[in-house]
Amino acid sequence: MHNKKLIWQIYPANLLIILLAVVIVTWYGTMTIREFHHQQIADNLEARAVLLKGQVLAYISNNDFTGLNQFCIETGKRIATRITVTNAAGSVWADSEEDPSKMENHADRPEIMAALTRRIEPTIRFSTTLQTSMMYVAIPLTNEDDTIGILRTAMEVAAINRTLEGIHTRIGFTAFLAALLAALVSWGIARRISRPLEEMRLGAEKFAQGDLSRQLVLQGSEETADLARAMNHMARELDTRIRTIMNQRNELEAVFSSMVEGVMIVDKNERFLSINKAGARLLRREPEEITGKNIIEIVRNRDLLEFVHQTFETSIPMESEVTLQLPGGEFFFQIHGVRLHSQSGRISGSLFVFNDITKIRRLEQVRRDFVANVSHELRTPLTAIKGFVETLLEGAINEPDDAANFLQIVAKKTDRLNGLVDDLLALSRIEQQSENKNIPLEKEPLVFPLKAAMLTCQDSAKNKEITLELSCPDDLVASINGPLLEQAVVNLLENAVKYSPQGTKVEVEAQKFDNMVHINVKDNGAGISAIHLPRIFERFYRVDEARGGSKDGTGLGLAIVKHIAQAHGGDIKVQSTLEQGSVFSIRLPANY
Repeated sequence: MHNKKLIWQIYPANLLIILLAVVIVTWYGTMTIREFHHQQIADNLEARAVLLKGQVLAYISNNDFTGLNQFCIETGKRIATRITVTNAAGSVWADSEEDPSKMENHADRPEIMAALTRRIEPTIRFSTTLQTSMMYVAIPLTNEDDTIGILRTAMEVAAINRTLEGIHTRIGFTAFLAALLAALVSWGIARRISRPLEEMRLGAEKFAQGDLSRQLVLQGSEETADLARAMNHMARELDTRIRTIMNQRNELEAVFSSMVEGVMIVDKNERFLSINKAGARLLRREPEEITGKNIIEIVRNRDLLEFVHQTFETSIPMESEVTLQLPGGEFFFQIHGVRLHSQSGRISGSLFVFNDITKIRRLEQVRRDFVANVSHELRTPLTAIKGFVETLLEGAINEPDDAANFLQIVAKKTDRLNGLVDDLLALSRIEQQSENKNIPLEKEPLVFPLKAAMLTCQDSAKNKEITLELSCPDDLVASINGPLLEQAVVNLLENAVKYSPQGTKVEVEAQKFDNMVHINVKDNGAGISAIHLPRIFERFYRVDEARGGSKDGTGLGLAIVKHIAQAHGGDIKVQSTLEQGSVFSIRLPANY
């Protein structure tokens, strides 16, 4: 339904009322004037008849009807009035406009009939004699108490109408001006009433758009001003409350955004209502991708869905751990859930808080692996030493050849234990110094520690006919700890020589790239499978079966390299393809 503006509801109605009033007043005034004027003409005709009555009676009493007719003709011309005299039976004795002998009987004329009963009744009708409308007034001619005839006077209505037309024209013009003035006044009044309401409508639209600082002008009637005052008060209250809500929302958003925990709310249909950035980041999605979707569309995990169902079914807070397969691998989450209620007490949804405990679980796994590996690495040589010592004690010591062989094996296992302990102590020392920032770094050319590392590994490389090549500009300088960097490169070179086929080549290259110094150690060995690359730098983690080499060594070499790189403010990366070799890259800041 189309709603009209207030002004078009007020103004047409007022204008119609004014026009009806003007028309009615004009019509009534015109009719009153017409009747008044007709009455004046009728009275005038009656007065003329009365004035002529004596002379007409004199002619009748003398039976001088010729003189009477002449008298009517002359007098009628002089006073511009038609004069007719009839006897009581209606026969015409005299007429100022027509030959009486040719005129029909007038006994049936209303004015004649009224005069015969001694009444005066003005009549307007069309005259067949003069072919025009006339007003007739007749009075009785009496002789003592007998009516001997009728004297009638008449005047053309056209003359009356010409007079009335002038009056009507002036009345109509005046009425038109009055109607026009009233229409203008009505328009002004309607605008005066509707303008404040229009201003309030515009103000309300501004309020709806959020501009609550705008104040409506208090104008118009008292009721309109009160309404504007109430709307201004409403706008101030809304502005205060909206600002409070916005501040609270911003504070909550700031808290949620700064939280490392993922916070998410789902409705009764298990659809995400909201989620903070941390929660979306934990699920490896964007908030816009999650909001409004069902949980099963985002994460397909039975344990998580069961936990959500249990949260809706119980009123106490819930806690659980779930493992989710997400892009990037397997992740562990500790989840807290609580049911939410509306003001009416109905269940409106649930709130969940996700804590990523993947690092903790992986560290626990590393710790378990470390303990298991250390135990294994220590138990193996100790078991061998104990076995050979027991063999010697049981009598093998009396056999010189066997005793010497056993003692060499015991010495070798002891050296292995010493190497393992030395590596553990070195790794612990590097970690402690790195945490305390006690590792001294000096700006010096990289070529010296790299050459020293290659010299250290030269003998083992010659034994396998492996060529060691170095490419390093003499002016390449970085903030380093020379002995530690040399130890890291030695560990990489020993691994490269150990796992490279005989007669191949191992390259060491140092260069500056993107404000970082890259030290690359490249071999042409068996390579490393992609499944081992994420854990290659863990302590005691071995991929010997993948690389095809022996299991000699402590399993701590690459872990030591990683911590040395981190102590320099850098890191280490590896690129490897099976059967095509590996490239280990130590990256150090150029301006550390």
